[in-house]
Amino acid sequence: MTIHGQKGKRRQWTPLEPRSIGCIGGTTREQAMAEPIIFAGDVEWSGENPGISLKERPDGPFTTLASFFRVVLSPHGRGHALVLLQSPQDSAPPPERANVCLSDNEALARFLIANFVAHFGAWRDVPGLKGLAYRRLDSVQAGGDPTNTYSEMVTAGELTVRLTWSGLGKPFCFALPPDRSATGRHYMPSLFVGCREASVEVNGHALKGKPVPREIAGQTITTAMLAFSETWVRV
Repeated sequence: MTIHGQKGKRRQWTPLEPRSIGCIGGTTREQAMAEPIIFAGDVEWSGENPGISLKERPDGPFTTLASFFRVVLSPHGRGHALVLLQSPQDSAPPPERANVCLSDNEALARFLIANFVAHFGAWRDVPGLKGLAYRRLDSVQAGGDPTNTYSEMVTAGELTVRLTWSGLGKPFCFALPPDRSATGRHYMPSLFVGCREASVEVNGHALKGKPVPREIAGQTITTAMLAFSETWVRV
């Protein structure tokens, strides 16, 4: 991609270089302001996508997966979706451990799952995505403070799901180039906030597992994080 500087000068920019992203470091504030970063391609969606991926032991399989979306722009309009796998390793679990997608825009939810969620590291080739049940959500409510403890609560009929992130760290901003993004086809600029602890509760019952350490963009966080200002640009 290219950056257009002052006086009509043009130079190539490789997103792989952290110094080119003002939020990461290495580029002065004056340089960052003088050289806007332009992502060539089509914006496929933009919004929020905090997630929680839990394990009972660090070297074991994921026991709980939750990915929440608050989308402000997409080919299918605005909307919310919570993709929740209570049984990630089971494509046909019993109803009390069902794998569900709760949304107020099913077309958007199916678009996100097929083109993005299915490619996320913890979700790739997980049996639980195959038998996903789609249900209409009734309400969504954010709570807390992203600098300390934050939550999202989603209700759908008799089902209430609460996602909670606590021990939140320092926000950091970065952009992944296509060859390092989950899909391999998108730039992904985003703002992440890592956390030490996280939980998923269904009707007041906490699902099993804890977040485990992971690294992204040179930052050590866990498999539970807040993701705000996230945009996926198709190249």
